[in-house]
Parts: sequence; structure tokens; C-alpha cells
Amino acid sequence: MSRGLNRTRILEAATAHIDAHGPESLTMRGLGSQLGVEAMALYRHVPGKDHLLAAVVDRLVDDVLDDPRITAGSDSWEEYLHTVGTAMRDLEAAHPRTFSLVATRPPEVSWLRPPLRSIRWVEHFLSTLVAHGCSPRHAVRAYREFTSFLLGHLLLDAASREGETFPEEIAPADHPTVAELQDLLHADHAAREFDEGLDALIEHLRVAGA
Repeated sequence: MSRGLNRTRILEAATAHIDAHGPESLTMRGLGSQLGVEAMALYRHVPGKDHLLAAVVDRLVDDVLDDPRITAGSDSWEEYLHTVGTAMRDLEAAHPRTFSLVATRPPEVSWLRPPLRSIRWVEHFLSTLVAHGCSPRHAVRAYREFTSFLLGHLLLDAASREGETFPEEIAPADHPTVAELQDLLHADHAAREFDEGLDALIEHLRVAGA
């Protein structure tokens, strides 16, 4: 049953488990059972659970760099931010529970900012913006503000995918405004709000870099 066991297969199984059940439920023993091996077999490829979770995060984040939309290149830094933002939102939509790890696990060094949290990502981001005419200072500012924007929106998206449906019974006497506006509160405008927020951020960065 352990034939073909390797690091990639382990990371794929761990990601699937987290997507289905959340990171808290992941154990080396349970993962080994899913893969048909003893837990000790996993330790030949990953030193332990903490390393495993870090590797899951690194793999998901760096895999986005290989997205054809990104490897195809962009005609401007504005288009690049749109492309990266869309790719990262797709990552969160596909892995909302695992995305919480992308957002919250400590990065390798303090200036790496989730979700673009690898040195490979920072190199790609900064070099692309500089190649499109941004000054180094403006490129770094864009990295910091763009990652803050992504983190806020995508964490809210991930949380909403995990959340319960809106309560069926809202007592108007106790919460009259909520009861009156619950249909508006329940409406999902996440995609539109993300696009509008990203457009506003790009315009802010364009003015700041002028």
C-alpha cells in the first residue's frame, strides 16, 4: 500500500483532508491511515505535523505562480495586480479551509506578507512592477498594500464559506434593524466588492506613484 508514497502525494492528501475537515483534525496517524501506511512512513518525507502544514501552505501559494494566467505575462502593472488578485481569489475559493493556514501561519521572515508569502513570490511581484515602470519604492508599497487588501477580502470570503446560513428567525422586537435588513445582509456581493475594491486600490497606487 505504501508503494509510490512520496512528498507530493502526502501533501496532496493533507490538503484534501484539510479542505474537507479543517486543519485541526489533521494528524500524522490519521493521514497515514488514509494513505494506507503507518504514520512512521510519513516521517521519511516530512519531519512532523508542523512541517507538513508549512509545506502544504508553501505548495499552494507557489503553485499559483505557475498559473497560466500569470506565466503568460501582463501588459501593465495594473493588469498584473488584477491577474494575481483573481488567481489568489480562485485559490481561496478552491481551498477555503486551507486558506486560513495561508493567512495565519507565521511566514519564513517578517517582511513576507500573506498570501504572497514566499521569497519567490516577492521576487516575481517586485521585478514585474519594476519592469512595468514602477520605482522600487512604489513597487514595495504596492506589495504591502496589495497583500493587505487580498488578506482582508479573502479571509472574509473564506469565513463566509464556512459560516452558517442566516438565522431563520430574527426577533424584530430584539433586533428590529437586523430583522428589517436581513435580506440585504444575506446577499452575496463578494465578487463585485472584490473587483471594486481592487480597482480602487489600483487607482490609489497609480496616484501615489505618479
